[in-house]
Amino acid sequence: MSARKSFAIGSEQLTIELCREYLENHFELTLSPEAVKRIEHCRNYLDRKVEEVDKPIYGVTTGFGSLCNRTISPDQLTKLQENIVKSHACSCGDEVAAPIIRLMLLLKAHALQIGNSGVQVETVQRIVDMLNADVLPVVYDRGSLGASGDLAPLANLFLPLIGYGEVRYKGEKLPSCEVLGKFGWKPIKLKSKEGLALLNGTQFMSSHGVYALIQAERLKLAADWCAALSLEAFAGLDAPYDDRLHQIRPHQGQIQVAAHMRELLKGSEMIAKPKPQVQDPYSFRCVPQVHGASRDAIAYVRSVVETEINSVTDNPTVFPDDDMVVSGGNFHGQPLAIVYDFLAIALAELGNISERRVAQLILGLRDLPEFLVANPGLNSGFMIPQYAAAAMVSQNKMYCHSAASDSIVSSNGQEDHVSMGANAATKLMPLIANLYRLFGIELLNAAQAIEFRRPMKTSERLEGFLASFRKVCPRVEDDVVMYEQMNKAEELIKTFPFE
Repeated sequence: MSARKSFAIGSEQLTIELCREYLENHFELTLSPEAVKRIEHCRNYLDRKVEEVDKPIYGVTTGFGSLCNRTISPDQLTKLQENIVKSHACSCGDEVAAPIIRLMLLLKAHALQIGNSGVQVETVQRIVDMLNADVLPVVYDRGSLGASGDLAPLANLFLPLIGYGEVRYKGEKLPSCEVLGKFGWKPIKLKSKEGLALLNGTQFMSSHGVYALIQAERLKLAADWCAALSLEAFAGLDAPYDDRLHQIRPHQGQIQVAAHMRELLKGSEMIAKPKPQVQDPYSFRCVPQVHGASRDAIAYVRSVVETEINSVTDNPTVFPDDDMVVSGGNFHGQPLAIVYDFLAIALAELGNISERRVAQLILGLRDLPEFLVANPGLNSGFMIPQYAAAAMVSQNKMYCHSAASDSIVSSNGQEDHVSMGANAATKLMPLIANLYRLFGIELLNAAQAIEFRRPMKTSERLEGFLASFRKVCPRVEDDVVMYEQMNKAEELIKTFPFE
């Protein structure tokens, strides 16, 4: 299939795959004609509603949060919307990575075009223009409670629309007003409700989830490849991957992993060699069950996130055809917070069992030397990479602490239950970074152990994996500077064409 060259926002639903394509190819974005019509229809209705209404509308003619009882005069509605963007721009901490900023902008443009938010076409078009020009607002990773939307980070994201804040452009962090001038873009004059429509929503949480799921698709494959290589290095058995076992406990992820392992091992001399043992340790024998459970979890999280990124999550919600403006709670991040905690556990377990396989390889079992070097004692060999793996596995267990089970009251008691979904989302990032390193360490150890099985060969696919690794990391005979080897192995996990 040829790569996309453009995408019309509003022409189809967003998917994780489409988002991945966009991050890889940065294809041109437009607003579809249908999207423009939906936006205009809703905005025109809201303009009429503001003129005709004789009672306050939350966030349109009132203040926000606990200030919802303060009515704002018609001549101050633009000022009200600008003020909320400026005052709510309280994200702090570390700068959010560029891919996630791109996703935040894309997801917000898509949500606004659905036609229930009451924004102007020019507001959404400016978001699209910024993406096409690679003008990326500077946003920080802390400050959202994940209810009332991602207020603080989304405020930082949209400060540049009104000429405030900072952006990244051509590798530099610049005042947004300076970059607006380069493109001849005038600051957007926000109309009633627009500031709230921009700030309310779950796009900070959602974008982290989309990015995490993109990585999870690679990591679930890498986990199987590394496990297969370790199995060969450990002189393990292939009986636990027999399809009949898994058909009588038919969890889909388990069935898929067992089939994947059989494909990876197909044609291997090593796996065909008779073995004296009856069973292998669980970290080898239970790969389908453990990796498979993680796959099932990833699939479920994906279904939730794809629902979310195609939803309207700001407040109040405008229904022009029903002559209604409804104040509700679609901004609440609980659906995401819970599944992100679930995803953290599922991903961490892939690293947990990987480290156990590494430990088995360095124990001096099954005709392998201790620490995988020919002269242990003089050489420490592969002793300490397992320490590093154990440290990261332990750290990942910390990231599995439930964020969703916490809540702290905000907005003077008006917002009395929050999801903490942003914290659930951001803790996925260091966990995923650790997984790439953990699989790199497993690759490093398994490749070294395989050398003690030569001249026998594993399968053609695994030999190709090893050949790619050996181009950057030769067999270790005597102690080397090990972190360099670990870094190269990690990079291969990030780039190898797993399938």
